[in-house]
Parts: sequence; C-alpha cells; structure tokens
Amino acid sequence: MSTADKPSAVLRAATPTPPAIKHAPEPRKPVQQSLALPVSEPAPLQALDVALTEHAGTLSRRMPVRAATKARLWLCIDLPALPLEALGKPQRSTARAVFAEEQGIRRVMLANEKATAAGIRVGLSVNAALSLLPDLQLEMRDMNEEKRALKRLACWAEQFTSFVCIESTTTLLLEIAGSLRLFEGMAALRRRITRGCDEQGFTAQLAIAPTPLASRWFARAGREVCIDDTVHLNRPLSALPLHCLDWPDAVIESLGGMGITCVGDCLRLPRAGFARRFGATHLLQLDRALGRLPDPRVSYRSAERFCALQDLDEEQDDRELLLQVCRQLLHELEQFLLSRQMQVQRVQFSFFHLRAATTHRVLRSVQAGRSAEHWFELLDIQFDRMVLPEAVISIRLRAEVGQLSSTATGRLLFDASTKPRDGSIACLVERLNARMGDACVRGVATVAEHRPQYAWHPVSVSDATPRRTVAMTCDNEQPLSLKLRRPLWMLKEPERLASEDSRPLYQGALTLLDGPERLESGWWDEDGIARDYFIALTVNGVHLWIYQDRSEKKVSWYLHGIFG
Repeated sequence: MSTADKPSAVLRAATPTPPAIKHAPEPRKPVQQSLALPVSEPAPLQALDVALTEHAGTLSRRMPVRAATKARLWLCIDLPALPLEALGKPQRSTARAVFAEEQGIRRVMLANEKATAAGIRVGLSVNAALSLLPDLQLEMRDMNEEKRALKRLACWAEQFTSFVCIESTTTLLLEIAGSLRLFEGMAALRRRITRGCDEQGFTAQLAIAPTPLASRWFARAGREVCIDDTVHLNRPLSALPLHCLDWPDAVIESLGGMGITCVGDCLRLPRAGFARRFGATHLLQLDRALGRLPDPRVSYRSAERFCALQDLDEEQDDRELLLQVCRQLLHELEQFLLSRQMQVQRVQFSFFHLRAATTHRVLRSVQAGRSAEHWFELLDIQFDRMVLPEAVISIRLRAEVGQLSSTATGRLLFDASTKPRDGSIACLVERLNARMGDACVRGVATVAEHRPQYAWHPVSVSDATPRRTVAMTCDNEQPLSLKLRRPLWMLKEPERLASEDSRPLYQGALTLLDGPERLESGWWDEDGIARDYFIALTVNGVHLWIYQDRSEKKVSWYLHGIFG
C-alpha cells in the first residue's frame, strides 16, 4: 500500500547554532594543523564548501579540532532491500529478484535469500539468472514505488520524533535526542522502531550517532552502534570501510591505489593535499561526520490530507478482490488519522479504468470517525448497486480535511464474548444512505426564520448536525415537542377547520391549552403572514398546532401541525 506522491506540507530546516567559542590555549606541538584549502577556480556549488574549510582552518589555530555544539542524537534507518521489498511481501519460499537495465542489458540488482542460495548474484544478466533458476520471479525496479514506500515509512516514523529527514532513496534520519525520555531510553526506542519496520515488511539496519553523517555511514556499513557523544566517535568511525561513504568510484579507486582502505586512513592524510587531489567536499564530509562542523538537515512533513493510490497488477473486475484492496486502503487511512488524533466525515474512492472514465464513489458519515471497518461496511453496501463500466486498473482513496477527534469513555465489558452493538439512529441513517443513495435520505436543518414553512430545509445526512441547544424550561412531564412549542409533524399545506361559535372543531370540540403566539413576518415579500398560534387538545388526547389568520376579515381556524 502506498501513499500517492505529493509535496510535503511543511519543510523546516534544522540548523544548529554553535554556542560562543571559548578560546583554548594553543597546543605546543599539534600533530596535524588544519590549513586553508587552496582550490583554484572553485565551481559555484563548491564555493561554500571552500569558505567553510577556510573558516575551519582559521579556527583550528586557536581552538581544538572538536567544537562544542548543541547535543543532538541521530538514528539512521537504512533499507538495503527496499527495491525488492517495495514491490510487495510474497511468501518466503519464493525466489525473487529485481533487475534494472544498464546500457541495454537487463541485470539483477538485488535478490532475496532464496534466490541467493540458488546462485543468483548481483550483476548477473536476466537470461543467465533464468537459465540458472527457471522458477525465479523477476520484477523490474520501480522507483516510484520505492519513493512511496519511503515516504510512507517517513510518515510512520513521525510518531517517534518531530524531525524526520529523507536522506537518500533508501535512508531515513531521525533526530531522537528529545524523544529518549518519552520512549524510556535509547534501547527501548530502538527496539520499537526495529519491530515496526519488521512488521511493515522492511529489512532495516539501524545506527545511532551524534552526527547525521556518522549514523548514516554506520548503518550502511551494517554497524549497529549506539554512540551518544562525539568524544567516542573517532575510533569506531575510523574503522569504517570507504565503500559506505557514497564517494565516487574513481575517488575510492584512487585512494585504494594509495593503500587507503578505511576512514581512519583518510583522517591521517595531510588535509591540504587531500583537498587539492580529491576535492574539499569530501574533506568537509569527514569534518561534519566527526562533529567539527555543523551539518544542517531539512525535515520532512507529510501532507495533512490523506490520499493513497494502489495500482493493480492487471485489470480486475472481481468484486472480492477489489473490496480487499479497498479495505487495505481504509486501514492505512485509519493509521494516518490515529497518529494525528483526527477524524473525517467524508471519503472518496476512485476506480480508474484503461478505456473508460473514472468511477467515483463518495462515502458519508453522520458523525466523523476513523474506523476502517465502519467505512468498509458502508462501501460494501454501496458495492451491491455500483456498476463499473469495465475492469479496474487502479484504486485511489482520498479523505477530506480532518477534524480533531473527540472521544468518550465506553462501557466496561466483563464478558469477552459480548460485543457492543451500534443501534443508534446515526448508524441506521448511514446504512440507508449507502444503500439508497444520498438523494433518498435527507436530514433537516433549522433556518433563522419565524415563518414555519421557511424555518427548515432538507440537507444531506452528513450535514444534518445540531447547530444549537434549546433550553427546556417547561415541566419535565410534558412531551418534548410541547417543550419546544413546535410539532415534528407539519402539514404540507394548512388545513381549514370547521368552527362553532368561533370555536375550532376537529374530531369534536378542541380545548385551547396554550396561546396565542403571534407570528407576523414576511411583510417585505409576497408571502407575509399574520397569525395567532395555539396548542389545542382533541377529545382523544392528541395535541394540535392551530392558528387564526388575522389577515382575514372573518375569524378562521387552520390546522398546521400535530404533536407526537
């Protein structure tokens, strides 16, 4: 399942500001002095690196190499098998491999354990791999799926920290210094993140270090270290091989020809000579990894409006399969809303076809919620009457802008076999709306108008929410409709009543209980009224809402509503 590509809602940079530097006494015999790096005609992108190196060289004459910075702690999540795992999670007994095209030749770039045990290696051509293992399941690399999977994992990681950075196509960085106390320490937080990655089907290599580059290099090298201070960073970082630094192959080959095989060998080289031969950028990376220079990062922020797209392997018209995909999308929506403590009242499914227009289905709820099973139940009802023009190739789920969730304490169930049932009117209205359509089930909303015929209007069930609370000051023994002084059953047109000696008759003589309530309004249009309303009681005990029309010369009585 994947979230559709969309730009991040918010981006914020985290640039640590170093505190005031305390000048230390100049060392007597420095082993190695940082020098200004003379790089002739630097490229525009390298100009800033050169300036920072010159600044670092000037400061190194007056202070120790290590500068004091604000305490930060970075956890790196490296996903070495992401190109394979982003395509799905099949059975472990299946031999799978991902291939990519290089110079017109399709070569294997990643294989699972089953395929590796059978002799499938990285760089092997597709034809050679199939001849070696005919049952091998080969899939082409999908960069879009990898990006979606990485963004989905970044959204999930936001529950652990407010600062998540997408470092590369297979790497995430989490700043966790402020989260340790909340998650009961570094070890507990690391176990929780590792378990979460495993449950989502990702093979993750984790490393914790005080600088982002160091944590990334440790994770890429498979060194699952936990280092919380730059004082202890030099020795383990020096032991890392050069292939985990993301440096160009030409640079690594040149260093290898000189006998340089690890980071510690690079640190022992003269800085000026290293910068002239291999560029100042790589020297700056070493300084940032050791914490000598600041290394700002940009925080990723997921969109606050949910939108997920699932592409099918082929065109499908099977109802059960389509519902299963929709259920997975709804569970993803539930996790999205749960992590933000939000709810939605309307969601939309879009079913895409190859040769026909997109089929849209909107689900509405009377009350905002986030339960995936509740939304799926409404979708299942709609599926019975939905006609698809042709097979479906892709399904998208989009939710409206969420609203803050409100919760209430439920009943404690002592019997595990007893399940709560939702028998509310809201549940009935949602089911009727899903089965009959939005146009067949309507709600009622009040309007600020004194004339009864204009005091309400029909609305969609999802919009029929109470707008205000009516104060009830009458006797509690009276019916609710009498407390509100308005009947729930209003006649479409008032019915003229017979009268005897100016007294109204309806199945006998009526007894006036309350009134008159004078309504005189609408003088500004052509439908003005001038009436005196009364609450009357029939001989059978039925309460009626009747009125006298004051605009008529002869006294006339009309029946306008019946109380429940």
